[in-house]
Amino acid sequence: MALLARARELEAQGRTIVHMEIGEPDFSTPQPIVDAGIRALREGRTYYTPAVGLRELREAIACDYRERDGLDIDPRRILVTPGASGALQLLLALLVDPGSEVLMTDPGYPCNSNFVRLFDATPVQVPVDAGQHYQLDADSIEAHWREATCCALIASPSNPTGTIIEPAKLEALYGAVRERGGSLIVDEIYQGLSYGERPRSALALGADDLFVINSFSKYQGMTGWRLGWLVAPERYIDALDALAQNLFLAAPTLAQYAALAAFGEDAQAIIETRRQAFQSRRDYLLPALVELGFDIPVQPAGAFYLYAGCERFTDDSFAFSRDLLETAGVAITPGIDFGDWQASRHVRFAYTTAIDNLTLGVERIGAFLERTA
Repeated sequence: MALLARARELEAQGRTIVHMEIGEPDFSTPQPIVDAGIRALREGRTYYTPAVGLRELREAIACDYRERDGLDIDPRRILVTPGASGALQLLLALLVDPGSEVLMTDPGYPCNSNFVRLFDATPVQVPVDAGQHYQLDADSIEAHWREATCCALIASPSNPTGTIIEPAKLEALYGAVRERGGSLIVDEIYQGLSYGERPRSALALGADDLFVINSFSKYQGMTGWRLGWLVAPERYIDALDALAQNLFLAAPTLAQYAALAAFGEDAQAIIETRRQAFQSRRDYLLPALVELGFDIPVQPAGAFYLYAGCERFTDDSFAFSRDLLETAGVAITPGIDFGDWQASRHVRFAYTTAIDNLTLGVERIGAFLERTA
């Protein structure tokens, strides 16, 4: 955020900045979704919905699981939330007690550890590397699970690495957590943005004690609408309903009506075209960065990030990112945003801008590296 703020200052001074730091799609919300939101506003649909969300939207999400993954999910198990962040806060309010520990990856999405701290629990950030595809596995659970541990949180595809957990490894990971009496939370907000064969939801494990989070922000391009959902075991729904009523009452009503259109053919055609655009950007940027000397040992299978080793150029990723911004006008994210493990030796590139901008960014980075060699 400090680098983004500085980038905005430089732009205000007339500098042209190539933004490769922002984890937000550059595409605006598809027009069919926008039209549905406008229609709902004109129809006066501005009142609270039930805390668990519109019945029609929960049914639409269940239908999507059935059509994409062949899963029969009871809509009652689906709760609509103010973004995936709202879903995670609900789950942590449900699952953790003061002093509890939650296992997560290092590197990983930085807000997750803060959510855990919010409930007086302790995040345990487990170092992961390219050999593990930057994901927790059954061995991680065995090595780091302690008496105070209550759950493990994973993301597939992940931020910042874009890696996906293979089904067999996911099943083994789930089994290790369940064997210890804990809960597994799976963040699938980037699942729609997968390249190659689309992975099935973790719900395909058929487990009756699994928690899955998703969002309309990334795949459907609805970041500012603040809308997500979670799928929880039936026995927890009433408690989650009560928590939702007290924590945020309900997700934004207009966003819920707009999201109904996200499952229509017109919106899906636009969303798929954009997914293909993200894949094309990845396929350009990854080899271009490797040619410059960055180390990217694992090709990301989803999301829109490249987590790159920069040790060939620096042992201080923050200083490197700051200097790249000031000197070359390219904004990237230092590894320290995502944890401690080898953070000074990594940076993240977000391909959330057009290929023309990515090309300009690569040219500027190349010139910067030549000057500082």
